[in-house]
Amino acid sequence: MKRLLLLLTFAASAQPNLKTVYELGNGNQGATYEECLAFYQLLDNQFTTISLRTLGFDDTGIPLHLAVYDPSSTFEFNGNKAVVLINNGIHPGEPDGIDATMMLFRDLANGKIKPPQNTLIAAIPVYNIGGALNRNSTSRVNQNGPERYGFRGNARNYDLNRDFIKQDTKNTMGFAEIFRLTNPEVFIDNHVSNGADYQYTLTYIMTQHNKLGGPLGDFLKHKMMPALVTDLQKKKIESTPYVNAWGHTPDKGFAQFYETPRYATGYTSLFNTIGFVVETHMLKPYPDRVKATYEFMLSTVRFTDLNFKEIKLRREQNNQLVKAGDNYAVRWTIDSSKVEQMTFLGYEGLRKKSDVTSGDRLFYDRKKPFSKLIPFYSEYKPAAQVAVPKAYVIPQEFWDVIALLKHNGMAYRQLERDTTLLVEQYRIADYTKSTTAYEGHYPHKNTQVSRSVQTIGFKKGDYLFATDQPGVKYLLETLEPEAVDSFFNWNFFDTILQQKEWYSDYVFEDLAADFLRNHPAVKAEFDRKMTEVEFAANPGAQLYWIYTQTPHYEKEHLRYPVYRIP
Repeated sequence: MKRLLLLLTFAASAQPNLKTVYELGNGNQGATYEECLAFYQLLDNQFTTISLRTLGFDDTGIPLHLAVYDPSSTFEFNGNKAVVLINNGIHPGEPDGIDATMMLFRDLANGKIKPPQNTLIAAIPVYNIGGALNRNSTSRVNQNGPERYGFRGNARNYDLNRDFIKQDTKNTMGFAEIFRLTNPEVFIDNHVSNGADYQYTLTYIMTQHNKLGGPLGDFLKHKMMPALVTDLQKKKIESTPYVNAWGHTPDKGFAQFYETPRYATGYTSLFNTIGFVVETHMLKPYPDRVKATYEFMLSTVRFTDLNFKEIKLRREQNNQLVKAGDNYAVRWTIDSSKVEQMTFLGYEGLRKKSDVTSGDRLFYDRKKPFSKLIPFYSEYKPAAQVAVPKAYVIPQEFWDVIALLKHNGMAYRQLERDTTLLVEQYRIADYTKSTTAYEGHYPHKNTQVSRSVQTIGFKKGDYLFATDQPGVKYLLETLEPEAVDSFFNWNFFDTILQQKEWYSDYVFEDLAADFLRNHPAVKAEFDRKMTEVEFAANPGAQLYWIYTQTPHYEKEHLRYPVYRIP
């Protein structure tokens, strides 16, 4: 409270250079949620170029805020200007972006920074408000400052950076509203890393360019990211791709982090938004991390402003890429045939006897820095593809899925009368069950489907989502069961995995015998399966197999209730 009063008193003096809590402190103190919001409110009051509004809610019930800097003071999105959207405090224990963005907005508004002419800058001051209010000094056990910070989980203990597809939280529902309003060309999500030790203060994740694809992916890989790295070097800030080295030291090499749609930049890329995750290094001093975050955002704003026409053009070209009949990758894998040699600034990683346990421990020797070439795998290739349908048909009873599609801006129409359609139908052929809880779910993986073409009757009011729309990649990633973060894999359709009817063996034995006698093709297939050793030794499996061939087997079991119009 004392610091908040100090901030308010300072602002009341109408000084042109407002100071943040971070700047007024000892360099190792960050703003609380209340102090952060108060600062943006002061900027809103003092500068016509800054607007602060509410949009959506945190799980606590507290409104989310969106701060916008617009040098023209019109605050109109979807116009001729580009939009950079910044997200802070998704993990409030990683607060670098919270303090850096406060200063960035202040410096833009008071003219310390040359204002962009072709770019609006929008920022969520603190996204995970519940986590920010849960302040402590201990939960980030490996982190070098600040003195106090928030907690990773939100008010309901969700990790919000795993929630962008399933959207279990009010936070993520609010983010979808903000994202639809701002429709940004560029998105920045500010974090602090865990993991290996190395010389860099700043690492980054850029949207995986193969997955983004097309003209925009090429632009990001070959023009935008190299320009940002060079501009940071001019400011004496060395950077490297996020050090995705788990189970070994970075000098052995690593791959570009692949962000599936559960993550912030994985979600935003579905709408052809260029995304960056800033990952400052946990062991570096807080002032160095805040400065690096500030400078990355500033470099990104300046590049976007200079290249806004090309970015908007390439984004529009990307919006036209995915068409019905095309193949679309629903899973990706590293292309190990394409490896780069990347200069890496690290520390020697050694093993020595632990002072705590009976084993050895990893030790990075900062007295032995190195600069060496290491293998870096930045290229991915499709591991599984599907043909893009013309539309998806979803029965209206699956209202929870339909509500999410609507909330995320998917265009649709409803059938005006009962209608029979020729559609592709999936059945779930196989999947791996999760045995441990993960973010409120027991998600599936390695899902496989069988396909057939059927004539199926649909009811008046059922939904059609055409793929000829900007959100086509969102439709594919959520509605194709084999996609990594599909609604099926996030348990939205688990009721189809359970049979509701069954049979008594002693009664069905006679029915099964009659069925085989009257269906010779099924009998022939049964005889073939009896040559399989495991099947022949399991009478229960034999009887169940016959049951699945009969009309008694419920058609709903394993039938995926989202249909494709080819």
